[in-house]
Amino acid sequence: MEFIKKITRSNLFKISSLNSLSVLIKIGIGLITSKLLAVFVGPSGMALVGNLRNFASSLESISTLGFQNGIVKYIAEGKEDKSQLQKIISTVFISLLFVAIVLSCVLYFFAPFWNKEIFENNFEYLFVFKAAAFALPWYVVSVFLLSVINGLGRFKNVIWINIIGNAIGLLVSVIMILNYKTFGALLSIVISPALLFFVTFYFINKEIDFLRTIRLHYFDFQVIKNLSSYSLMALVSSVLGPLVFLAIRKNVIAVIGINQAGFWETISRISTYYMMFVTTILTVYYLPKLILAKDNQETKKVFWGFYKNILPVFIIALTVIYFLRFFIIKLLFTNEFLPVTTLFFWQLLGDVLKAASLILGFQFFAKKMTVAFIISELFSLAVFYFSSSYLINSFGIQGIVMAQAFDNFIYLLVLGVYFRKSLF
Repeated sequence: MEFIKKITRSNLFKISSLNSLSVLIKIGIGLITSKLLAVFVGPSGMALVGNLRNFASSLESISTLGFQNGIVKYIAEGKEDKSQLQKIISTVFISLLFVAIVLSCVLYFFAPFWNKEIFENNFEYLFVFKAAAFALPWYVVSVFLLSVINGLGRFKNVIWINIIGNAIGLLVSVIMILNYKTFGALLSIVISPALLFFVTFYFINKEIDFLRTIRLHYFDFQVIKNLSSYSLMALVSSVLGPLVFLAIRKNVIAVIGINQAGFWETISRISTYYMMFVTTILTVYYLPKLILAKDNQETKKVFWGFYKNILPVFIIALTVIYFLRFFIIKLLFTNEFLPVTTLFFWQLLGDVLKAASLILGFQFFAKKMTVAFIISELFSLAVFYFSSSYLINSFGIQGIVMAQAFDNFIYLLVLGVYFRKSLF
């Protein structure tokens, strides 16, 4: 009993429990939006949604300059120094707002170009890109504020912000999809994240007087220089990664059809739901610990804490998901999506390997290992792109999930060797 009490009183248990609640709420929201998409837009519409999601992901990473993990690191290290904290907050806020406004102009005035690149000539969704132009600055500021709150160590607030943001996203998605079908689904992707600003602004003002903290004379180029390595890392993973996914999806559409691309987007959506548990707990709890770890021994403790406490639960959950795959597809989607059940095995296997490698990959950000990260990420993306191109021709749509599993295995192997001193 004493052992159980000790566990339930630990910070990890409390944060994991709240995080689990957040993930369950997001999964519940995902069930509703997925069902709406399945009924109102079908597999072909799902493929278009996937294309826009990949584009939006790259755009969001460029607009935030990939600073998120860097902000968490420097806020965590300098939160006791009021002067340094003001420099970091002012410098990053001014920089990101300027970049967001420039990108918004590019989005708005070149909307026809983006429409053709993302949706080809058969679809006319110019307004989606113009709406994204207006929403982008609000989104960028919300991401910045969320990173500051995380860096201040307010883990519970970060999770509550995600919960409220997901609820807002659900409301917007339901209204848009019911009224405007595929167009509404696309529009909700670019509008919903921007609304998170109002939630993050409320929470940040509970910690610091944000508006009084932002002053032009606090702007310090040294802060930008310190964060620049994180930009390089983000440009590779968060920008190049979705672009590779976009290229693969376009290849799938060309080789085996838009409906098959929609099936891949469907299994990717399901994967996103359960991977949130791992990625959120890593970002909120384990990343700050890796940042503060002073030597290999402390890093080893963080790594194995994840492998002993989080990974086994994740594997059990995915095993249950595999046996419930037919039920899940019928519940979340429609019978038209039943071919997706053939993709579960390789997707789930690949995601277990991905979860195991994620904790190691976070060490790159924690210790600002820029060159090593870029090389490993470029290698991983190349493996995925070329193996998927080969396997699609041999195994059809199953070839993509097989390629993902293969890529994640190779990536885990490489990181395991690279961080062997911190692991063993």
